[in-house]
Amino acid sequence: VRYVGDRVAAVAADTLELAEEAIKRIKVTYEVLPAVFDENEAIKPGAPVIHDENDTEGIHDASRNIVHHIQAEVGSVEKGFEEADYVFEHHYYVHQVQQVPIEPHIAISWWDEDERLVIRTSTQVPFHVRRMVAPLLGLPVSRIRVIKPRIGGGFGVKQEMLIEDIVGHLTIKTGRPVRLELNRSEEFRSSRTRHPQTITWKTGVMADGTLHSQQFKVVANTGAYGTHGLTVQTVTGLRGLSSYNCPNREFDCVVAYTNLPVPGAYRGYGGPQALFSLESHMDEIAHALGMDPIAFRRKNWVQAGDPMPIAPLLGEGEKETVTEVPIIESCGLNECFEQGMAAIGWNRKFEPGWHEVPG
Repeated sequence: VRYVGDRVAAVAADTLELAEEAIKRIKVTYEVLPAVFDENEAIKPGAPVIHDENDTEGIHDASRNIVHHIQAEVGSVEKGFEEADYVFEHHYYVHQVQQVPIEPHIAISWWDEDERLVIRTSTQVPFHVRRMVAPLLGLPVSRIRVIKPRIGGGFGVKQEMLIEDIVGHLTIKTGRPVRLELNRSEEFRSSRTRHPQTITWKTGVMADGTLHSQQFKVVANTGAYGTHGLTVQTVTGLRGLSSYNCPNREFDCVVAYTNLPVPGAYRGYGGPQALFSLESHMDEIAHALGMDPIAFRRKNWVQAGDPMPIAPLLGEGEKETVTEVPIIESCGLNECFEQGMAAIGWNRKFEPGWHEVPG
């Protein structure tokens, strides 16, 4: 058991009351081990090792709880910092939050008349569910049918197999239909969340406000398991380093195991963490330079026809995902800003007396 909410046992009964009574009669003896919850503490030497099994595969450095280390660089950021007139560095943190769809995870399974296992489930990814439960249940894909009705909200939390294998196992064991629904407390503990991230931006800027070098460092917290640990963080890097033109840019990300509940897909899939921190950083730079933050952005933002040179290095975990540098074919940043500025009266702040408090 690596976090509160990890799987321990499953009980099937004719009624909810009987199932709850049966759960009370299960006695589990736990040996309490040291735990670590902060991603920065988890990667320090001597921290409790989350995955010390001998049969693990694909973990970058299990002894330091580092499941992935993602690196990508275009140009030379260090040389760019040396050439820049100003260098700014700021730190940000994005905490763990839950999607909280109105409908929780719920799945029902039964055998149909063709001896296929049917799983009706509140999921965003029915084909992934079928592919993943098949080997777990020991059935060929052709003998599994997954039905995805309209769901009561997902926002990424239902973007992986979570409880479907449990109902499938119990139907195979009992030969009867099985229904499993998580309550709200179980959703918080045992489903998925957004990835917490500790973020550092370092940017070199020329005297006229032109970006010259950007370094984007992230320590991400993937909880006890790394279900979306790699792909979410590569999207973080791509989104953070594709909004503004800069000849030198680098993404360096460590994805850490901890004893927290497991993050996964969350609307925006790594983008909100990147853009919250990036735009905060851009505001702070503009303020330090004495530039209007909109003018500073407009001087640097991407436009149609610009390349995205970091993209080939930050596919979803595979550099071969993109073999050519993509070109931005359309971009509505200027129009969005113009509409937003008009809606909030942005230019009023330049009017005499605007900063004066009446009375």
